[in-house]
Amino acid sequence: MTIALVFPGQGSQAVGMGTALAEAFPVARETFEEVDEALKQNMFKLMSEGPVETLTLTENAQPALMSVSLAVMRVLESEGKFDISSGAACVAGHSLGEYSALAAAGSFTIADTAKLLKTRGQAMQQAVPVGEGGMAALLGADLEAATKLAEAASEGEVCSPANDNASDQVVISGAAAAIDRAVALAPEHKIKRAIPLQVSAPFHCSMMAPAADVMRDALANVDVAPPLVPLIANVTAKPVQEPDTICRQLVDQVTGLVRWRESVLQMKADGVDTVVEIGSGKVLAGLMRRIDREMSGLSVSNPEGVENFLGTL
Repeated sequence: MTIALVFPGQGSQAVGMGTALAEAFPVARETFEEVDEALKQNMFKLMSEGPVETLTLTENAQPALMSVSLAVMRVLESEGKFDISSGAACVAGHSLGEYSALAAAGSFTIADTAKLLKTRGQAMQQAVPVGEGGMAALLGADLEAATKLAEAASEGEVCSPANDNASDQVVISGAAAAIDRAVALAPEHKIKRAIPLQVSAPFHCSMMAPAADVMRDALANVDVAPPLVPLIANVTAKPVQEPDTICRQLVDQVTGLVRWRESVLQMKADGVDTVVEIGSGKVLAGLMRRIDREMSGLSVSNPEGVENFLGTL
């Protein structure tokens, strides 16, 4: 079994995430306390009790999701003696999950990762006034079809693919009016469904350029070590371990296409046969099955998931 560890992005958050881990494992509690201390915020209380509207705010959801992923990793390391350098061929993360992946692989400290994601969330929220941007999920569309639809709908405004999640699911992002036009035009482009997403900003498009500038400065002030295993980068779907390149790609990722489908196919080409989702939810495990059914996958988000995963090793 050759394993890739993958880390979820925004949308996987839920009130109660991490609570069972904290109750079962002291090292998980310590991880959540470390994030709280780094942010000077009771993030774990927000995760445990809500309200969901506050947890879903970009500046909270991003570090919260990272904290659950890193709590799971620390439990695997302490309970199962799991060593990422020998137990995984590579890591990857969907959007903010890329920061979780890098922290798990030793590039960032947890405290630095929490601060970076808090900054990233705030910068992304502030880059575009609420209501001026939007996103939509296109079901039954591949990247080529999504690109053609976005071009037809743009009419001089920003509208472009943001997440290439699977061969039949692409998310587009851009100006609110352009996204509305894309949703209306979808049937003409033989796209099965176009679903407007309830998001606070148009992520992963050129409208996020101000946030990319903020992250360039933030990353310049953080120590970055080479990851213990290669990262499959969102913007290239290729492995990388050189710190300067990683930082540059994290900046590019703010405005760039998340090449998740290609990333999973790259893992397979590199010999990976099992994808393990570390953290809240099962979104990436579900996408993986739609990308390549020959690969197996599982999700580890709670004590039962920890036990199941360690039992496979």
